[in-house]
Amino acid sequence: MSVAYDPNNIFGKILRGEIPAHKVYEDDIAFAFMDIMPRAEGHVLVIPKENARDLFDVSSQTLSALIKRVQHVARVVKIALAADGMTLHQFSESAGGQVIFHLHFHILPRWEGVALRPPGVMADDAKLAAQAEKIRAAMTPFTD
Repeated sequence: MSVAYDPNNIFGKILRGEIPAHKVYEDDIAFAFMDIMPRAEGHVLVIPKENARDLFDVSSQTLSALIKRVQHVARVVKIALAADGMTLHQFSESAGGQVIFHLHFHILPRWEGVALRPPGVMADDAKLAAQAEKIRAAMTPFTD
């Protein structure tokens, strides 16, 4: 049995502008912003504008377009922050580790010898703003 999408989740509220976010990218398909509880410096979330609960709920058309934007944002984040690599996470359903039920991809820049931080620690807002600015400054328009 499928659970219905709840538009009052925090990412739905961010998309509607009800909750602020440090945006790094936006177009008609996707919205990318800084994670307020980053597991790495420059941790970015990419979400679809479609109301999709998880990987199983999103339309294949949106998912196809979204993953291209995830790749685009990841490339820019890697360059902007001079990362050595990248980790991409996507969790679906509670058993899969999903906590916020709006499909999202975690882009985690990685550097040799630097471990991911434990989850659940709030970041300094000024630091997130500075990282977002650095990423936006390196952002190029998405072309398919």
